[in-house]
Amino acid sequence: MAGVALVLGTVFSLPSAQAQDSHAAPEPDRARIEEVLKGLNRGHSFSQVAVAPDGKHLAWIQNAKDGAEIRVAPLDDLAKSERVTAAAKPEQHCHEDEIAWSPDARTLAFFSDCAKLGEQTDLYAAQPGGSPARRLTELKGYVDAPAFSPDGSRVAFLYVEGATRPSGALAAVKPPSGVIGEDGVEIERVAVARVKASKPETPEWATPSDLHVYEFDWRPDSKGLAYIAANPPGENNWWVAKLYTQELGGLPKAILAPAEVSGPLHGMQIAVPRWSPEGKTIAFIGGLMSDQGATGGDVWIVSSSGGQPIDLTPQRPTSPAWIEWEGNEHIAVSELAGGNSQLVRFRLEVDSTGESITTSFGSPIFSIPGSVGDGRMEMSLSSTADHSMFVFRASTFDNPPEIYAARSGSLTGEELAFRTQLSHFNDGVEPAWGKSVSLNWKSDTFSVQGWLMLPKDYDPAKKYPLIVIVHGGPAAAELSHWGGGSLSAAAFSALGYFVLLPNPRGSFGQGEEFVQANRKDFGYGDLRDILAGVDAVLANYPVDPGRVGITGWSYGGFMTMFAVTQTQRFKAAVAGAGISNWQSYYGENSIDQWMIPYFGASVYDDPAVYAKSSAINFIKQARTPTLVVVGDRDGECPAPQSYEFWHALRDRRVPTQLVVYPNEGHGFADPAHRRDVIERAVEWFARYMPPAE
Repeated sequence: MAGVALVLGTVFSLPSAQAQDSHAAPEPDRARIEEVLKGLNRGHSFSQVAVAPDGKHLAWIQNAKDGAEIRVAPLDDLAKSERVTAAAKPEQHCHEDEIAWSPDARTLAFFSDCAKLGEQTDLYAAQPGGSPARRLTELKGYVDAPAFSPDGSRVAFLYVEGATRPSGALAAVKPPSGVIGEDGVEIERVAVARVKASKPETPEWATPSDLHVYEFDWRPDSKGLAYIAANPPGENNWWVAKLYTQELGGLPKAILAPAEVSGPLHGMQIAVPRWSPEGKTIAFIGGLMSDQGATGGDVWIVSSSGGQPIDLTPQRPTSPAWIEWEGNEHIAVSELAGGNSQLVRFRLEVDSTGESITTSFGSPIFSIPGSVGDGRMEMSLSSTADHSMFVFRASTFDNPPEIYAARSGSLTGEELAFRTQLSHFNDGVEPAWGKSVSLNWKSDTFSVQGWLMLPKDYDPAKKYPLIVIVHGGPAAAELSHWGGGSLSAAAFSALGYFVLLPNPRGSFGQGEEFVQANRKDFGYGDLRDILAGVDAVLANYPVDPGRVGITGWSYGGFMTMFAVTQTQRFKAAVAGAGISNWQSYYGENSIDQWMIPYFGASVYDDPAVYAKSSAINFIKQARTPTLVVVGDRDGECPAPQSYEFWHALRDRRVPTQLVVYPNEGHGFADPAHRRDVIERAVEWFARYMPPAE
């Protein structure tokens, strides 16, 4: 394909994939594809928002020339914003992000690479409208998640000293060399810097060198931390992490190990630890989670000295993702409810014996059929110190991102909450794709939710093709959101396709029973859910059943590979970073700990449960032309999985092509590669199921 050959890694394909297809379609309209891709991410974007604790000012990070910049403005007039920066000159452009307000609302901490452009970020502190930013640290490595101590004297943050890559499994793994799993292991710890340092300092370590920390929270007295950590290697062991508390300068104490407790939390994952204001209790989210950072489960509490945890939300038909205490008796919860993102508040009530806790819920403070968050964690929100207001960015398929404030009224939840749009950065920006609707359909005993994007300029009198996009995870969810990614629903819609984005069993949004419904059953129940969704679309919209395709990334890549070995309903497929053979995958990936909760045992103890969900074992049934794409340094879904599937399809004379992208991990970093993926995907679908009648 002209214009992209220089950005490719290794491309493997049959000499003429089209020659094997007796129904080859005309070549796709590349000029039209290019026009659509240029319009995908129209409008202004911003990565984080943070309201000052006193509610008077708002800070946000927006894209800027050669980097990102921080803006601060009065909350009631964002047009009067000023730049907060570590740059020595106004014309200097740095990459600045990860903002955090001090408790007194006077100081903003942030990371900036102004001192070492493009090389290293350091921690800075600035007083908006006051003196220039001060550099607080002298760092060498990866940093993330700054948080002021409650007394405002220090800033803690996650730090991987000497890092060669970002922390986590999404980044490209290091090329293998030396003693695997022992040499060059990088450990993320909590470091602490003094706010009033007179010159840049080396921060102090707050957590030990033998624990990899994923998330943390300050103790209310500023003298200690709670954190979730595991023994290294960190990218593999999050699924067996424990909850720790530690005095600054003291030793860590494990107060909760899910592998050692009884009940529904046994063997599950934990995230988002939060101290109660009186310091006696720690709340957290626990449940079946397939990826660090994609949080969902029930809300739990445990004594800060340890003991048996208590589930505060059993059988709640939602998926909490973020929590924050409001006093000692209330917790604010940001959660997925079907296709909506909502904020709820609930009250903890202790009986007269002090041994039983009940939970009462008020009406949602807000419920939005879209995506929300402040840019720190999954669905996290920024709030004022008194929790009377929550600030966040939000978008849908139909509406570009803007900043909103939700004012919640009384803690009883009885007063009417209301939401205010604070920004108007994208006034007048219209989507370049079609409208969207939320759908619900029945599958087995479940009610399944998903999103349907209509073709741009939809005409009910015409017949259209349909592309199904299966999300990754499986513990995740497809939400309505602005713009497009590597496998873009917006791009397909703009080019004349219906696009179905299902949330089958295993997805967040309908409670833990639904999330856990595909354990030991990958590919079967969730495929029935997806096919039932296709049937629902066919029954209500003018879709040509002979032009239905499927695609997805990660778990969605697996579902794509598996689906084409189970049914002939799909006429074209694009499998991104997929898994074709769960048995060989177990020994290839860098995150095998995630598989035990889902499969119930290791592959060495129960190979049959892995074999039954492996697409490669059903390859003789595959007939669907399939494009396969993957990064050559993907640790989550290693490239050999894609090689194996492509090789088998080629052997079976099924039209196929494999594209391997150099120096890419599970999440592609190079914009040219991300663009190449979507270009190839839309051309593949246009070839085998063209949008034109």
